[in-house]
Amino acid sequence: MTDTSPPHRDTPLPAGTVAPDFELPSTPDQKVMLSDFRGQPVILVFYPEDWSPVCSDQLGLYQAVFPEFQKHNARLLAISVDSAWSHLAFAKDRNLHFPLLSDFEPKGRVSRAYHAYRSGDGTSARALFVLDADGVIRWSYLSPVGVNPGADGILRALEEIDGKETS
Repeated sequence: MTDTSPPHRDTPLPAGTVAPDFELPSTPDQKVMLSDFRGQPVILVFYPEDWSPVCSDQLGLYQAVFPEFQKHNARLLAISVDSAWSHLAFAKDRNLHFPLLSDFEPKGRVSRAYHAYRSGDGTSARALFVLDADGVIRWSYLSPVGVNPGADGILRALEEIDGKETS
């Protein structure tokens, strides 16, 4: 039997795609631009909401393995549609030391560009992207909203990028 259903529209941008540039608030008065990180790998973590149990666990895990990401000279940027004020309180409460970027207004603009937006509930999907030093997506993954995707896929992608750079 052949599957005649249309392709899943909510798949994240695939490997080989140049990552769309963006500028988002990291605090109420500071912004971060993706292109500022050219020359090093970048991990983009789209997540549904500050304060939710799975998001708290996921971002807490990334803080714990942050030294592993740094061994690959990778920068970690987490993105959701929550406000910069919510991000500041959440990062302080959870002791997170990487930028939480606010895709608040226009709501979900960057999440949509990466095919990581859940229009049904108005939040970012739980999507991961690893970009190489040239800003090309080398790995992407969309996790079910209620499942912490962990860090193994991110670390494998970073190791693969390191292997290509040394060849």
